[in-house]
Amino acid sequence: MIIYNITINVEDDAHDAWIKWMQETHIPDVMRTGMFLDHSFSKLLSRQDDETGATYVIQYLCESMEKYEHYQTHFAPALQAETQKMFGGKFVAFRTLMEKV
Repeated sequence: MIIYNITINVEDDAHDAWIKWMQETHIPDVMRTGMFLDHSFSKLLSRQDDETGATYVIQYLCESMEKYEHYQTHFAPALQAETQKMFGGKFVAFRTLMEKV
């Protein structure tokens, strides 16, 4: 199993709208691609002293690298562009790929 992990820090002034949009629009759109089996959406509780905003982790569970690569090729560009359109400059995202052992 592959875990597609996105860690996102969101500025305070966009936080509430971003949470609502992620829960009601973006995550459902990602899941509708059919490339992922499940997801989780978590808020990081630990913070650095100089950290601003709030940090979240979204993890999508994928059954194979082929499906992940298909998602990246056929779906991710448009979904990421929509996120930029809605909240560009209000968040920073860091993506990692893991394999469940």
